[in-house]
Amino acid sequence: MATALPREERTAFGLAIMALAVTFFTAIDTSAKWLILAGLAPLQVVFIRYAGHFAVALAVYLPQGGLAQFRSAAPWRQTLRAVFLLGSTVFNFLALRSLPITLTTTIMFATPIVVTLLAIPILGERVGIHRIVAVCTGFLGVVVTVQPWGVDFSPEVFLSLGALFCASGYFILTRMLAGIESNATSQLWASGLATFALAPFGIAKWVAPQDAGTIAVMLGIGALGAVGHIFATLAHRLAEASILAPVVYIQIFLAAFASILVFDTWPTVWTLGGGGIIIASGLYIWHRERQRSGVKMRAVRASAYGPRRK
Repeated sequence: MATALPREERTAFGLAIMALAVTFFTAIDTSAKWLILAGLAPLQVVFIRYAGHFAVALAVYLPQGGLAQFRSAAPWRQTLRAVFLLGSTVFNFLALRSLPITLTTTIMFATPIVVTLLAIPILGERVGIHRIVAVCTGFLGVVVTVQPWGVDFSPEVFLSLGALFCASGYFILTRMLAGIESNATSQLWASGLATFALAPFGIAKWVAPQDAGTIAVMLGIGALGAVGHIFATLAHRLAEASILAPVVYIQIFLAAFASILVFDTWPTVWTLGGGGIIIASGLYIWHRERQRSGVKMRAVRASAYGPRRK
């Protein structure tokens, strides 16, 4: 069984690594939409993404500890975590067939909000009125983005919402496994289980690429997924999760840039407006949590260094 490395306090480096991870996540979505528009089946694209991820994970981690890296202390939770990650990818890639990257990315920004709600019954976390208000505001942002009242409403939005809830379950389980499993074990299980589960479907739906550019993107999407998730896990070992959380919001700008540059698609005012509401609610939750952490730390220090009895 692989041993988890200890945490370090290297905040600046952790923030930089997390920003790189978010950049890779944007590149995954861009590559997936490119491949689907090039005529590849969505399940084939998902299979290629995880097969490449698994190959990179094997190359990186097996030389470090051999097959022992596969040994898990919590196999059922690892399996469920892998299922949630796979579900989020499948739903997201299916949604990308017809929805702009900016829209799917904005909807996924509500993940921290859903995680907050799920953490109450599942992780036993206590949530105050301020966070509840911020969560409701974030949900309003999702509604503005989706526009269920609009004539341009697309049913594929429900696929993106499915990706949102699967991703939230994935992060809940990641929290549950923190300190129990190593990065190596988590990467190998998440990518390996998805690869073997998708192999029959991906191969059955196989469509041969028609040009060198498509082949290059096929070869690269798995590596992007592996590096992105490895970087994200590393960042959480170098800095606190509450400090890293707002970094994900740079993805709206990255997604908008990729959408304009690669697909010549500009974000709508509803996407930008809803994204702004979601980001504001997420930043408020982050600010409140940082304040509460600061108060707790000052209280601990005061009790540790306060007046002593003679």
